Amino acid sequence: MSRPPLPPFTRETAAQKARMAEDAWNSRDPVRVSLAYTEDSRWRNRSEFFQGRQAIVEFLTRKWAKEHDYRLIKDLWGFDQNRIAVRFQYEWHDDAGQWHRSYGNEQWEFDEHGLMRRREASINDIAIKESERRFHWLAPGPRPADVAGLSENPL
Repeated sequence: MSRPPLPPFTRETAAQKARMAEDAWNSRDPVRVSLAYTEDSRWRNRSEFFQGRQAIVEFLTRKWAKEHDYRLIKDLWGFDQNRIAVRFQYEWHDDAGQWHRSYGNEQWEFDEHGLMRRREASINDIAIKESERRFHWLAPGPRPADVAGLSENPL
């Protein structure tokens, strides 16, 4: 299976890959998201370490059962050959209705077919008031083109 754009990345194709990942994650469909990764993809997400597509599906299923009304923005931070770094923010609320904004960075490594074989994510959460939310598009679904990325509205 091939998942263009393929490495080596240019600024344009790396940004395209980041936006494709954002759109998939905003679908909140664990299986759809998992198909962007190799069968044996290795992940570090916060303090969790796991490997493989099935583990990715299980992780994302748990994540989105807890993080309600999830909306995410990813922005390209850097790239080189088969690696991409992104920064991201997402908003969500818990079962009690408390809203959070999560800030983070990811490092991605791709195989020659454009599938991600390694993902390392560092993430911090802050509690926010509902009135402090910034991501209001209809979800699940992709961020509309008229909603600015993080470069235009970083904090």
